[in-house]
Amino acid sequence: MAQESIAKRSEDYARWYTDVITKAELADYSPVKGCMVIRPYGFAIWERMKEALDRRIKETGHENAYFPLFIPKSFLAREAAHVEGFAKECAIVTHSRLKVEDGALVVDPESALEEELVIRPTSETIMYAMFAKWIQSYRDLPLLINQWANVVRWEMRTRLFLRTAEFLWQEGHTAHETAEESEAEVRTALSIYREFMEGHMAMPVLTGRKSDAERFAGALHTYSCEALMQNGWALQAGTSHNLGQNFAKAFNVQFQGRDAKIEHVWQTSWGVSTRLVGGLVMTHSDDNGLVLPPKLAPIEAVVVPIYKTDAEKERIHAEARAIEGELAAASIRARSDLRENYKPGWKYFHWEGKGVPVRLEIGPKDIEKGTVLSVRRDTGEKRPLPRAGVAPAVREMLDAIQAALFEKARKFRDEMTADVSDYGEFSKIVEERGGFLRSPWCGRAACEEKVKAETKATVRSLPIDPAPPPEKPCVACGEKAAHSAVFARAY
Repeated sequence: MAQESIAKRSEDYARWYTDVITKAELADYSPVKGCMVIRPYGFAIWERMKEALDRRIKETGHENAYFPLFIPKSFLAREAAHVEGFAKECAIVTHSRLKVEDGALVVDPESALEEELVIRPTSETIMYAMFAKWIQSYRDLPLLINQWANVVRWEMRTRLFLRTAEFLWQEGHTAHETAEESEAEVRTALSIYREFMEGHMAMPVLTGRKSDAERFAGALHTYSCEALMQNGWALQAGTSHNLGQNFAKAFNVQFQGRDAKIEHVWQTSWGVSTRLVGGLVMTHSDDNGLVLPPKLAPIEAVVVPIYKTDAEKERIHAEARAIEGELAAASIRARSDLRENYKPGWKYFHWEGKGVPVRLEIGPKDIEKGTVLSVRRDTGEKRPLPRAGVAPAVREMLDAIQAALFEKARKFRDEMTADVSDYGEFSKIVEERGGFLRSPWCGRAACEEKVKAETKATVRSLPIDPAPPPEKPCVACGEKAAHSAVFARAY
């Protein structure tokens, strides 16, 4: 089996990204245009993400539920801004069955639906129709619902994990008694995301508020987590939306208040998706392939046996299995690679491409010395570990790798962040290296559109809480600035 080559990041970043994913067997292209198949190794990463996030979501009082994939078209039409934001991405079901006619499979015209159905682009409308049934009194609040589901948005330009016609995600939807409670909720969701992204993904993020042009359709305002990828582009990794009472009024979600008056609830929605896997790839991987933080690695350590004779093989295989068992007993996800048709060098390259954080090599000389040779995926550092205490030593190494990956990504993010108030310098930095640019902005949509049209950079983040306006004028128009905005080109 030949090893697949990987493009260099400096020469073709887009191809490098795809090469890393395909070599690591994270995903593959589907026969359905615009869709992807998540392969077992990629899905195992998503499952670890899901497990960590689900635990945090439940710890804050939210409960999992499931709502239909199909949404009556009239539901979307009830909230004008919302339907306008998703109209171009919606897939529609118009008929319920097919039939064979003259040997061909055709749509049965007699099966036309009484009302056409939209395949879920997001679940606000279908959920809130149910919220209206379930919420009657302030005693029914807060209602804290989370859903793990698939979503369809008919994207024209797709890229594995980052943008596909169908993807997996988590979406939280909540209803509250007061505006203050809903605002606290969106910030809680944002903090859950940031803690996960930095603590598990080792991916530093900026948290802030989106501009009006970038906020979720139908929301009062949107908060987001923005990460910086190795090519200097930003990735919107997660969003949290304060919906106010917009959807509550559209779907008549009301409750009797403590004063016996009928009021509309205050709502939020928030979500992250399999886009996080793409962010993970671009944050840590290198020209040799995937690099994974231990907390999300399906396999944290792989044991590779080294031998020359059949007599050595039996002894070394037994030792490799014993090491795997000790690591597993210490809650380290481990595997011993005992395949006989591949040489050790091929195995090294294989597991390196799959981003396994630690490789352990064991041969006759290692057994004689009472050691195991360890190799770190992130740095390539080789170091002998004591065989007698291999599990604690590997655990210590995994913790060090997790911390080192975050620190490396944080340092890169900080080095690629610049304070810029001159538009010429702004444009030059965006074009030559990218990164986050903190710049004064007047807040007007015309200036935001000018920057986007001329540099392809957009406002990624604004301060969450009101802050004093910058002393320097707007980077785009030279008039008085209202915000210190973070700009970047983005996926």
